[in-house]
Amino acid sequence: MFFNSFHFAIFLPIVFILYWFVFNKSKNYQNYLLIIASYYFYSCWDWRFLFLLVFSTLLDYFSAIQIENSGNEKLRKMWLWLCISINLGFLGVFKYYNFFASSFAELLQSFGVTASPILLKLILPVGISFYTFHGLSYIIDIYYKRIKSEKNFIDYSLFVSYFPLLVAGPIERATHLLPQVKVKREFNFEKAKEGIYQIIWGFVKKVVIADSCAVYANEIFNHYPTMNSLSLILGAMFFAFQIYGDFSGYSDIALGTSKLFGIDLLKNFNYPYFSRDIAEFWRRWHISLSSWFRDYLYIPLGGSKGNKLFQIRNTFIIFLVSGFWHGANLTYVAWGFINALYFLPLLVLNRNRKNVDDFSLGFNFESIRTVLNILMTFSITCFAWIFFRSKTIHDAISYIKRMFENLDFSWQYFSIERYSYELISLVVIFVIVEWNNRHKIEPISGKYSWLKLGLCLAAILALGVFSDYKEFIYFQF
Repeated sequence: MFFNSFHFAIFLPIVFILYWFVFNKSKNYQNYLLIIASYYFYSCWDWRFLFLLVFSTLLDYFSAIQIENSGNEKLRKMWLWLCISINLGFLGVFKYYNFFASSFAELLQSFGVTASPILLKLILPVGISFYTFHGLSYIIDIYYKRIKSEKNFIDYSLFVSYFPLLVAGPIERATHLLPQVKVKREFNFEKAKEGIYQIIWGFVKKVVIADSCAVYANEIFNHYPTMNSLSLILGAMFFAFQIYGDFSGYSDIALGTSKLFGIDLLKNFNYPYFSRDIAEFWRRWHISLSSWFRDYLYIPLGGSKGNKLFQIRNTFIIFLVSGFWHGANLTYVAWGFINALYFLPLLVLNRNRKNVDDFSLGFNFESIRTVLNILMTFSITCFAWIFFRSKTIHDAISYIKRMFENLDFSWQYFSIERYSYELISLVVIFVIVEWNNRHKIEPISGKYSWLKLGLCLAAILALGVFSDYKEFIYFQF
């Protein structure tokens, strides 16, 4: 079930009414309803994968209890690694088996050995990377005695399968979400209003910005050999706004929807394209995944302890794994590697924690330097997105090669595609609004909120009706 579907437009109000008017007598009733709603929400893609979700939930639930109750350290470690291995095993089979099988066959062929790999015709279960990481963080926290195991199976099941975050995050922590599902929620009008505003702004990002940019980005990337340098630069920029609007829009809809049920989720985006360096960008982009890798991989590897070579090794591991997490394609690994290279000078010069403060602009030299840093960070981010968007490494390199060799900056694309100027104007307005929203809890709140709400709804309806691009990018991860 897509957030931007008619199905969801019927589903959400029904669950909301039942939740607050029928199942509001106790926490258990509320959780029973949300579990049923979540399983129905997930089964709308393919009901068969519901069994995989339930199995993963049961595995983590019972493993956590065994880890906590085992007095023997070897036994605790055995349960930990058994659970991790099975979870990653399922993820590996569904998401990476064909990639490794094909890669191994190509490697053998390079040595003159003919190989015909056995490939599996499997559909990737939607959201498997996200709910797997939910469970793994819980298990690891239990092992290190940061939290106690959850004995109420319904409460734990809701933590794993809560429908707003089930298929594309944010990746929640048990320390944040479980305490909220273990108490009865009371209706809060202000929180519900915040949720509605956030949902609508999420739809603006998805329908108005991402889906509009997708049409142009797809056209340019699919026909890059015929495009000039300016068109190729615009293609990378359009994709940058497409993936930001698409994914942060999904996160806003998820967070806003959850507020309607009295539950707060982790913030996943913090205006990343206003970052002053790549380290700040990664503190603002897909925050739940970046912090997950930091806490459960980077720090256990040693983090920033030790000498510079040790720190560099850990940093490259994190970025490469982050790239590979997105999918079984070398383009994602290359994207992660490029971001690691961006990060390297900051790490070597101990400047990776320089831009952690909030900032504002004024009429002074420091503000000019800040704007230049933001533009530079956005530019190199767009460059890395070319690898993320391309189907193969060859396509990405050819795209970049033509962009630098063609050196034709005429208005080619504007003459062959309708509404190009209108789209750029729309993106500029969006950037201005995002800048103005940086310090607001509710993106449409403040003076003239009803007027802004009306404009947003009008834009969603006007552009949503004509949009052919409906899917969310991160569903494939």
